[in-house]
Amino acid sequence: MTDDSYQIHTPVLLAEVLSCLQPQAGENYLDATAGYGGHADSILTQTGNYADSVVVDRDARAITTLETRFKDVGLAIRHEDYYAAASHLVEEGRQFDMILADIGVSSLHLDEAVRGFSFANDGPLDMRMDQRVATTAAHLVNSASEDELINILARYGEEPKAAKVARLIIAARPLQTTAELATVVKKAWPGHSRVHPATRTFQALRIAVNDELGQLERSLPLWHKLLKPGGRLAVISFHSLEDRVVKQFFAEQGGDFFDASLKILTKRPLTASATEIVSNPRSRSAKLRAAVKIKTK
Repeated sequence: MTDDSYQIHTPVLLAEVLSCLQPQAGENYLDATAGYGGHADSILTQTGNYADSVVVDRDARAITTLETRFKDVGLAIRHEDYYAAASHLVEEGRQFDMILADIGVSSLHLDEAVRGFSFANDGPLDMRMDQRVATTAAHLVNSASEDELINILARYGEEPKAAKVARLIIAARPLQTTAELATVVKKAWPGHSRVHPATRTFQALRIAVNDELGQLERSLPLWHKLLKPGGRLAVISFHSLEDRVVKQFFAEQGGDFFDASLKILTKRPLTASATEIVSNPRSRSAKLRAAVKIKTK
């Protein structure tokens, strides 16, 4: 992959993000999961405020691409996971007019076999978004106990046959590639299936390796702190577990309460249009929720 990846990457729900965030000239922006910079480029083009904005990603190749895409504009680019970045920005006393978090794995990661995110392209069982992290999917698959595997598969993959899949995995150890794991999981689901039987297992392992739900749960209150009064927060999720976390946080902070701190902008999550789904099939599962921080009187 080259550092011009942004030229072939299409940001998901871009029109909906712009509609919710309503970027204005001079406003500053935090992109908690900048990826290859598609959302950030569109928003910062409208605000013109690069110097007071921050883009974050935990993937080294994304950082390289961001450094190329935003060269010489004074934009702060941070190589951190979004929870660590939010914690540091809170400590620094920063606040933003807009915050966007596009949660989940990049389409380019799914297509890159060596990253091990997808069984569609055989590769090593890695699945780390940040390759500085020690724990890989192979480590979990080959060292976790049966109970630990069952918990991961049931909690993060909502796998109805978690116990059976866990036993099959343990019996087949050691497993080193995505194809090997997919073949083992498929044995728990004989016969034809519209969705590959390993889909839930791969989701579960990816979430566990990257602590995706934990990161999201811990980051939402920090993003709330980082918003200026009148600031807008938008979160894009790609499966029900993430969306449930965002929905619950928004419900706790928003709604018709006298002390509500957020005004919910999306009564229901926004989803991709039929046109976008045709051009970018992976946008089908994307859900966008947004809120604005209520100004104190």
